[in-house]
Amino acid sequence: MMIKRIVFLPLALVALLSMPLSAHPLDGLTAEEYKSIQSILRGSELADENTLFPLIDLKEPPKEKVLAWKKGQPLDRRATVVMTGPEGFYEAVVNITQKKVESNQLIKGSGQPMILFEEFIGALTGATSHPDMEKGLAKRGLKPDDVFCLPLTAGNFFTEAFENSRLMKVPCYVLPTGSNYYAKPIEGLFATYDIGKKEVVEIIDTGAVPLPTDDWGYTEEEVAKRVPLRPKTNPAVVTQTGEPNYTIEGSHLEWDIWRLNFRTEKRAGLVVSNIDVNDQGTWRPIIYQAHLSEVFVPYMDPTEGWYWRTYMDSGEYGFGLFMTPLEAGIDCPVYATFLPAMIADDQGNPLEIPNAICIFERNIGDPAWRHYEVFEQGPDKFVPAEGRPETELVIRTASEVGNYDYLIDYRLKQGGQLYVKVGASGLDAVKGVASVSTDSETYKEDTRYGTLIAPNLVAANHDHYFNFRIDFDIDQPVNHAATMDIVPASVDPAVPRRSMWEVKHTMLDSELDARYKTSTAKPRYLHISNAKRDGYLGHKPGYMLHHGSVAYGPFDFENDPPMRRNAYIQYAVWNTVYDPDQRYAGGKYAVQSDGSDTLAEWVKEDRSLMNADIVTWFTAGFHHIPRMEDWPVMSTEWKTVHIMPHNFFAHNPALTIRNAETPSEK
Repeated sequence: MMIKRIVFLPLALVALLSMPLSAHPLDGLTAEEYKSIQSILRGSELADENTLFPLIDLKEPPKEKVLAWKKGQPLDRRATVVMTGPEGFYEAVVNITQKKVESNQLIKGSGQPMILFEEFIGALTGATSHPDMEKGLAKRGLKPDDVFCLPLTAGNFFTEAFENSRLMKVPCYVLPTGSNYYAKPIEGLFATYDIGKKEVVEIIDTGAVPLPTDDWGYTEEEVAKRVPLRPKTNPAVVTQTGEPNYTIEGSHLEWDIWRLNFRTEKRAGLVVSNIDVNDQGTWRPIIYQAHLSEVFVPYMDPTEGWYWRTYMDSGEYGFGLFMTPLEAGIDCPVYATFLPAMIADDQGNPLEIPNAICIFERNIGDPAWRHYEVFEQGPDKFVPAEGRPETELVIRTASEVGNYDYLIDYRLKQGGQLYVKVGASGLDAVKGVASVSTDSETYKEDTRYGTLIAPNLVAANHDHYFNFRIDFDIDQPVNHAATMDIVPASVDPAVPRRSMWEVKHTMLDSELDARYKTSTAKPRYLHISNAKRDGYLGHKPGYMLHHGSVAYGPFDFENDPPMRRNAYIQYAVWNTVYDPDQRYAGGKYAVQSDGSDTLAEWVKEDRSLMNADIVTWFTAGFHHIPRMEDWPVMSTEWKTVHIMPHNFFAHNPALTIRNAETPSEK
């Protein structure tokens, strides 16, 4: 069954498209499969109506079986199930096809599963109803009915408080009268709540701070009351004539020279697999799988109410869980194809998020390539530039995690390049202060760790790090990894030139050798190649991690607990030997993790990368020094991971793009 332009697919159709005999082995779990998992677990007396499920995800078949799989071939479907039990959290493997539980173990060691919605609500109500919280609110002229509180993960600072506990911090805000829930923080008052024991550990009150009074709404109606809106303009929009040039069959997508499969997961969000390119009629693999591995957002304010704000947004909250419906004409072009995401709720029931994925192709007016030849011109002769219009395919999701909105794009180019883009928008996290301007008496101290962006509001300095797991398979799983460094060239004294550069090729022999930083001062590019294939002109075909948006900080990865838990940000690029159990750079269980199950620890085994199945990890990131222009809502800031072919094709693949048709030719 082929899907073209659709607003969203109903559950019944999603289930039909994902029947076991026709489904791809890496397809996401269907509504019927989630229901079957529930039935199997209850039949095995491992779950009942009180059991909660932080995570239910597809357990992928072994890679070699996926690569050998043919359409219509039966292959058992399994799920990894994380659930509550009599002694804590358990991890089970359920064989959906055979209708049996293959394993069930109590989770021990580093970290705990993702936060449940029920735990979130429990922390919210538990904090606001505590007598000491009521007293603290009363000091500020407020009652519990005047506020809403926002439970946030507390990190892990390796103290006694984090042993045998499951903690959240709960700051509060004055209830908004408009759209902005974050405009009026109640600074200096928050709770520590144990969501495991369902009790308030303590209420912290460091003293009242003046409450902001401005609602700072951001709807058009609210903005128009503050400042005049811009004059109406003629919209400049991207359109498409006729049907899209891509096809979607179940989870399989084909467009131009590209084909791939996609699914959604509660933690990682969008997962793309089996990315192949068409090289002169032959489909060739380049990436087995790519997905978001972890998101780390540490704030740089050491005060009592802020030092613990070191969120692992994917592992603690879930990028898939917080995917939001995309809006046609704002998030995606109106002609895009919109598809739902299917995950499980806390009770393990199927939960559909409508319009969570949009797919569209677009031409934004850029040339794929061009050349104007001056030597073709003459007194009575004009030869226009030769070129081709560029079209790209975009697969997009958007996750709202607290005050931030993150768009994740996979952008496929007709020249064989792939861009992974992260767009950060939403609202700054703000703290209440006494200062109303730079002339205020407390201004210097209030802005020591952030920027005064509005009266009584400081936005704290912070970082965003996005780690992506990219399993390159250039023609086959076994590849080589090398770096290409721009280094000073040795110039013959007889040559007038005194400075040049050349490329130094270095084979990455082992995992510890294969982690490094990138910078414009010392350019270095990762080259993943197939050493067992002689490509065009004898080159070993490969793909190159060309560059990306990176950020580094003066962090102590040995002694600072949040950095120890997220030490993968120390280097932009890592390479490991493929291990199906190593999917998340911050570890399988992120809540109160101790850093022992992370990418930075795995590489200490220092396995050889020679003739190995190599997985690349790339951390894109940026430092955010807030500014007034971020408020009350931030302009979208895009960050990039750029993947491009290197001696993979015989020539520029975009050479075969057709000339743009003029209206008379259509």
